[in-house]
Amino acid sequence: MDDWYLQSAHGVRFEWGPTGAARLAADAACVVVVDVLSFTTSVTVAVEAGTRVFPYRWRDGTAATFAKDVGADLAVGRRMATASSPWSLSPAALRRAPYTPRLVLPSPNGSSIAASAGELPVIAGALRNATAVSQWLVREGYGTTERPIAVIASGERWPDGSLRPAMEDLLGAGAIIAALQKQLGTAHVHVHARADSPVPVLSLSPEASLAAAAFRTTPDVAAAVTAGVSGRELIDGGFADDVAVATERDVCTAVPVLVDGAFSDRG
Repeated sequence: MDDWYLQSAHGVRFEWGPTGAARLAADAACVVVVDVLSFTTSVTVAVEAGTRVFPYRWRDGTAATFAKDVGADLAVGRRMATASSPWSLSPAALRRAPYTPRLVLPSPNGSSIAASAGELPVIAGALRNATAVSQWLVREGYGTTERPIAVIASGERWPDGSLRPAMEDLLGAGAIIAALQKQLGTAHVHVHARADSPVPVLSLSPEASLAAAAFRTTPDVAAAVTAGVSGRELIDGGFADDVAVATERDVCTAVPVLVDGAFSDRG
């Protein structure tokens, strides 16, 4: 198959959904998954409390079996949380829930993207930890054409199962890429210089550049996410607190990295 889709001339790349993740993972050194409403936001909330989060791709009866196999509590649907099972995909509910050392978090989108990365390092990014993620990536030496980063916006699903690009994930991915641009622009050791110039040049793919520009040129990111269709869906459903948590900007220093099947803080 042609490799035109790999964005291979660049150190920071951007794509959408599990299929995009699987494609870029073939030529990337690490994958950053962004699912602002709400998988990766929930991961940041749980991980900063010290919980190891096991992503799981299916919201069905097999999730309970998987949770039992790994010795973890199971997060249920937002409306299914109870006093005896208070953990759910809701980041606000996770913040209120009692501490658990191990949690299975089913998510068809975010977990599928993590699985698509194969053996590559997978980092959970969100608006809450965009700067922390960028700093970790630079510190670990990612972002060059030799060690490229694939930033994947999760998106949502239409009723027929097809990908619905979601504005909040574009902005979350853009926040991380813009922070990378700032970090790499000053960390000379991690960027490439043109042969005819001593000035370091950060190599963003056009797709990554567009995502970063979308973030930088949005006057009020929180307002945009709140007014967008995904935000309105949650607010109308009684989960305005989830949108509020998801639009917290750079309040989290945790960098959730998928190790041995679970996300834990490597920041």
